[in-house]
Amino acid sequence: MAHDWELIERLLHEAQNSADDSFKPRLYAEQLAGDRLEAGIPLEGSVDHLKQIAGDLEGVLYQGGFIEPRTTEQGGTGNNFVLTARGARLLSLIGSSFPESVEFRRRLDEQGEIALDGEVFDQLADSVART
Repeated sequence: MAHDWELIERLLHEAQNSADDSFKPRLYAEQLAGDRLEAGIPLEGSVDHLKQIAGDLEGVLYQGGFIEPRTTEQGGTGNNFVLTARGARLLSLIGSSFPESVEFRRRLDEQGEIALDGEVFDQLADSVART
């Protein structure tokens, strides 16, 4: 299974920047779909499907320990997140500015559904650090 790493990257950036505002994964997916269509990149499925995936990814990222609730002192509203150290590491490794991101994304995709399991990700990220 291939993950939509561009969507995941967008969600992580939005979580990082969501102080004093609610986290809106479905809206971010809709914006990404618009960006893709504007760039002439066809959507795999519909906008609604991408929005559903984004909503599901919010839970996956939370359960995997990539995001956690933002505290009030950090601008928390009860409906937004902050990146954990694991989330920051994921963002740095899949981020389009990381030269090896395509290869790392491929290696994550090889893991299938469990790629965003915290322990699976940590092992794979550690192996990249050793090379």
